[in-house]
Amino acid sequence: MVSNCDRETRRSTAATNLTAKADSGHGARDARPVDSHRRTRRPSKDVEFGRKEETVATAQIPSTASTLDATWRNLSTAELYEHAIRNGEGTISAHGSLVVRTGQHTGRSPQDKFLVREPSSTKKIWWGPVNRPISEEDYDSLRSRLMAYIGAKELYSQDLYIGAHPDHRRSLRVVTETAWASIFARNLFRNPPAEDLEGFAPNFTIINVPSFKADAEAEGVRSETAILLHLERMEIIIVGTEYAGEIKKSAFTVMNYLLPDEAALPMHSSVNVGKAQDPALFFGLSGTGKTTLSADPERSLIGDDEHGWGADGLFNFEGGCYAKTIRLSPMYEPDIFATTRRFGTILENVDLDETTRELDLDSDRFTENTRGAYPLEFIGNSDPTGMTTHPKNVVFLTADAFGILPPISRLTREQAQYHFISGYTAKLAGTEIGVTEPKATFSAGFGAPFLPRHPGEYAAMLADRLERFDVPVWLVNTGWTGGPYGIGERMRIDHTRTMVRAALQGKLRDVAYETDPVFGVEVPTSIPGVPSEILRPRDTWPDPAAYDAKARELAAMFVENFSSYADGVSNAVAAAGPRSAS
Repeated sequence: MVSNCDRETRRSTAATNLTAKADSGHGARDARPVDSHRRTRRPSKDVEFGRKEETVATAQIPSTASTLDATWRNLSTAELYEHAIRNGEGTISAHGSLVVRTGQHTGRSPQDKFLVREPSSTKKIWWGPVNRPISEEDYDSLRSRLMAYIGAKELYSQDLYIGAHPDHRRSLRVVTETAWASIFARNLFRNPPAEDLEGFAPNFTIINVPSFKADAEAEGVRSETAILLHLERMEIIIVGTEYAGEIKKSAFTVMNYLLPDEAALPMHSSVNVGKAQDPALFFGLSGTGKTTLSADPERSLIGDDEHGWGADGLFNFEGGCYAKTIRLSPMYEPDIFATTRRFGTILENVDLDETTRELDLDSDRFTENTRGAYPLEFIGNSDPTGMTTHPKNVVFLTADAFGILPPISRLTREQAQYHFISGYTAKLAGTEIGVTEPKATFSAGFGAPFLPRHPGEYAAMLADRLERFDVPVWLVNTGWTGGPYGIGERMRIDHTRTMVRAALQGKLRDVAYETDPVFGVEVPTSIPGVPSEILRPRDTWPDPAAYDAKARELAAMFVENFSSYADGVSNAVAAAGPRSAS
């Protein structure tokens, strides 16, 4: 532990250094009033490539008296490619995508995320291991050092929207140290029309400076990496990590905080729509198949990861996708595979031949969590509006590392609430630092790391909508069959697609079902195109007794996890879980 005296000494030193930088001109730059809406001039044939304009654009920091200069503002993807190559930030693949490395951090750093404890939000926050508090004093200390650090740096900013629905949309400014991260932001968020950029005023701002290191001893954080959210000022600071997923998920966290007050349910989910105008809503954590299953050539894609459910239907938060690319198959995932071969796609930590620049999507040389960030329009049947009506089906996705859960089952209303709050899946390799093989986990709302409010608040909103619009809920296991991880094998994606399509098309409405003796869910006895034995996981195990033992073990984990939420739900919901008795 660091004493208050030691911390104050460090702060005093930091303040002295900041004053010295201000005297040398850096501080004056921050204070200079400039036109906050001026756009950076484009280099012409008469202008040396990469040259700054003499009067740079500035990005206003909401609710503060400071300004933040951004040398390059709202550059196009092509211009940012040129900057990225000039800066040595990445390599252009043989197919045109931009391949970058994120160094030490190849996944999110959830233990380094902090929310500022301040009066306007503190009573709404679900404080604990997911939402760690940091004092406003510590936040301002780090922020002051950061502003001094970036005073002489070239920065990039993009003015963007998050939220397709005009009633729930927020304007967002993303300021980055690297050009490739600016492309990432352009790809993932929604790009405003040109006329909206004149007079653009951001509702919140993200400042992303990977080369800056936090001071854990002086600034109340855990390490040199910090993801800090100030919900009153609507400001996010990300330092010490190049992993771009932090930009995406910190913005998602802000939306998860804001939307419940607008009677809109924010969801870690994907959405697609069939020709029958039958929207499907998929919940699931990273690696469970949201992106893959929602990119169905037979259905229009609304979005692959973050949505809201408002008074008149579903809407995407984003304008792009952030897909796992490890072992992508042109046969089973043709649409996503094709995006890796497009100019404009950012590929994080994907291996490639140094001579030919050919991609190796099967390689985990740098991480299992290789990623591709691309605009939604790269998926041929995507819906540019990002909006649709209320869902006709809801699918909960889980990657069961134990190989116990059936590949598809139907849930009652009470079971749907139980499994939403449980959020069972497996943390798959590479999605977080330190996870190298699948590990069973429970993540409330299928997205606890991004929920600033108590999960019960979101569960109640979901239950209300399921009841009001009479939506069936399916639990789909995209994980293992024939045994646990290491013995069994991953569920075939073509089998999963067939089962999901049958559910969405109403083909499972009148088939025969049997009740799972441990989990109580209803399992169809047959589905055309799917081997009947995989519908009953016990039949796929070489040792049925081993299956029974593992099923009881998993059931006990469900019961133990749910015990912390039982007081906030009805008796019927609490009783809707599995039976753990032997």
